[in-house]
Amino acid sequence: MPVTGVRTAGAEQLRMLAKVARMYHEQGMRQPEIAAQLNISQPRVSRLLKEAATRGIVRTVVVLPPGVHIELEEQLQQRYGLRDAVVVDTDGSNGDVIPALGAAAAVYLDATLKGGDVIGISSWSETLLAAVDAMHPKHTQVADRVVQIVGGVGSPEAQVQATRLTGRLAELTGARPVFVPSPGLVGTPAIRRALTQDDAVAAVMAQWKELTVALVGIGSLEPSPLLLQSGNAVAAADQDELRALGAVGDVCLRFFDDHGRPVKSRLDQRVVGITSADLRTIERRVAVAGGEQKLSAIRAALLNDWVNVLITDVDTAERLIGK
Repeated sequence: MPVTGVRTAGAEQLRMLAKVARMYHEQGMRQPEIAAQLNISQPRVSRLLKEAATRGIVRTVVVLPPGVHIELEEQLQQRYGLRDAVVVDTDGSNGDVIPALGAAAAVYLDATLKGGDVIGISSWSETLLAAVDAMHPKHTQVADRVVQIVGGVGSPEAQVQATRLTGRLAELTGARPVFVPSPGLVGTPAIRRALTQDDAVAAVMAQWKELTVALVGIGSLEPSPLLLQSGNAVAAADQDELRALGAVGDVCLRFFDDHGRPVKSRLDQRVVGITSADLRTIERRVAVAGGEQKLSAIRAALLNDWVNVLITDVDTAERLIGK
């Protein structure tokens, strides 16, 4: 008889667990309503729901909507030690990933920028331009400053874009724009040394130590159309040297090999921009990059911690995890 009694009590408990679970999850009843109907306390209803989940009576299944790639994002985070990843579908009809990446970056920034951020931004990125164009103005100030981290002076036509990128992001976030009054790439190391000793340039460089967020593109050896148009692009002779040294890509004109190791070239001494060491000290380093042409560069940048947040397209994400 005692054994039977225990079994009866166990069966009654299971029946109560299943009943409460169905009322809550299937019938949409609230916990106070369940407590009143069953004449039990609301804390007991809460305990029963938790126990139902523990015993496997209730199992949660997340059904991903079309266009959401959480599993891919989690795999990227685990594979490369990222703090976050965003993977988006692109328009397969023309192979242009920039509009989709820009829209995704805009949503990410809208959701994650917090008051007081000091944002560093690369000057010559078409993808970042697309992101800023897709952003909506904030109703409250979410950033203190938006600071260029690569020289923003170039040909008049292209410089308009670099200035608009920094200025518009500052406007959207309620921040103060800070421009680098220098080209990103100069002719000789001596010119670079002279520029960095100029008070106006030095004042901007000092602010790179204060950045909390960096927004960057990832470049391949072939310069983007905007960078090429600006006059800050790497010349053919420099590309040959970089290629011979094993370079596959860059962040802010700082080149690296296929393991993400910095490549020490003569060009490196002519860049007016944040160093790879200083870049790595920034808490959140967000790269917006995708497309087949940049796959090797993106993989290399992830391998050596150049960035810790990646916004990319589905095809690139699948290749990065070996699918």
